[in-house]
Amino acid sequence: MEIENLLEMARLASSEASKAILTIYNSDNFEISLKSDHSPLTLADQTSHEIIVSYLEKTGIPILSEEGKDISIKERLAWDLLWIVDPLDGTKEFIKRNGEFTVNIALVKQGRPLLGVVEAPVLGQQFYGAVGLGAFLYEGEQTTSLSEIRELDETIEGIKVVASRSHLSVETEQFLDKLNSPEVVSMGSSLKFMMIAQGKADIYPRFAPTMEWDTAAAHAIIKALGGHVRTIDGQELNYNKSNLLNPFFKVY
Repeated sequence: MEIENLLEMARLASSEASKAILTIYNSDNFEISLKSDHSPLTLADQTSHEIIVSYLEKTGIPILSEEGKDISIKERLAWDLLWIVDPLDGTKEFIKRNGEFTVNIALVKQGRPLLGVVEAPVLGQQFYGAVGLGAFLYEGEQTTSLSEIRELDETIEGIKVVASRSHLSVETEQFLDKLNSPEVVSMGSSLKFMMIAQGKADIYPRFAPTMEWDTAAAHAIIKALGGHVRTIDGQELNYNKSNLLNPFFKVY
């Protein structure tokens, strides 16, 4: 399948999963059932996973999902091309009901993201893009083309940094201390990346643990806009590793 067709398939899978998540999220018994074994979060995760897989499996490309991650390393490492999926990214945001959670779908080839879809069901936003095609925001039945990300000069005054206002790691505090009067902005889940994609922030330092499915889709969108997701030593973040835990990184 052409990259455009694969992107459309991922968009459709994300859209249908988002509709199902919203139904659960808006259910009357949200708070009560949150305490049971069939909590809305668990139900939303699993339902989203099943819907996404039902679409993506039609492509014949293997799928690595947070809800189906128990695949042998040997089998995974043989995959040259794969989907990496987080059916619901932003557990805390879902429970807080602040709407800042997402559905993430990425296509990765030889460890590098090719395309990605990041959808925020409550916010009604679907970000999507592919390397060589650019990136876009679909919102309110309108599609907006996102602008290329400009090269960042970390020495300038007042750059906007995506970080938690209340729970900064020591490494993040040290990073902020080196900047010239930075402004801290905050957002949940992979929407932090989308702050960079929309030009609403300049850099996102992530000096705390993340998994590959947390970042792959958003990374693809950043890459489609000419931006970077790089480790502390300047290497592009890589995927389908033996260890699915990401190293620390910066998005800019």
